[in-house]
Amino acid sequence: MLYVRPKQSALAGDRVFRLSKKSDYGLIALKHLAQHSDESVSAREIAEQYHIPAELMAKILQKLVRKGLLASHQGMNGGYILAKDPASISIVDVVEALEGPISITPCERGDDCKQLQMCSVRDPLLKIKAKVVRVLGDTSIYELAMS
Repeated sequence: MLYVRPKQSALAGDRVFRLSKKSDYGLIALKHLAQHSDESVSAREIAEQYHIPAELMAKILQKLVRKGLLASHQGMNGGYILAKDPASISIVDVVEALEGPISITPCERGDDCKQLQMCSVRDPLLKIKAKVVRVLGDTSIYELAMS
């Protein structure tokens, strides 16, 4: 399960939501593959271009193959390609393939929350989460590749 975590930004007092490095790297890789759709690209090539550890990139790409977002080819011209049209792959698809369901608060499922019955912020946070998921779901890899 992915929790969107607040992180202190470079500007004093500003807080931002951020995805995990794994999700960031997965999105970078899919954007790259969408921009180079005429060829297979190796994990090492992507890792080197974006200064990402090659072993981590390989693991991320392998997981995306298992989830059906990428296809891999062995051999001299081997590498990875998108398994689907980039317009049909959303940011949510990538994040959930790598991390599991998106959540903005650990108490979302009611696990071990002593305040669940009297919590005044759970419902508003669930509405915020739904909006975040909707925006991420409406944004495709194709859109990322064109930006």
